[in-house]
Amino acid sequence: MRFSYKKLWKLLIDRDIKKKDLCRMAGISSATLAKMVRGESVTTDSLLKICVTLGCGLSDIAEIVQSDSQKNERSGEI
Repeated sequence: MRFSYKKLWKLLIDRDIKKKDLCRMAGISSATLAKMVRGESVTTDSLLKICVTLGCGLSDIAEIVQSDSQKNERSGEI
């Protein structure tokens, strides 16, 4: 399982906020944002800062999805 941040990217587009502006507004590093772009894990503190900044909940910016290997295991391809 992994996090998907597609909801966050859509929210930023809807609100006309650039990723670099989110970093500045939320006080997160560009390295943290880069990890999110790659779908990697980030600290809950970073997620909290983003939620507070955007006035939303965690489910508004992220969701848990199966990794490709887990999908293949369930379908019997491995």
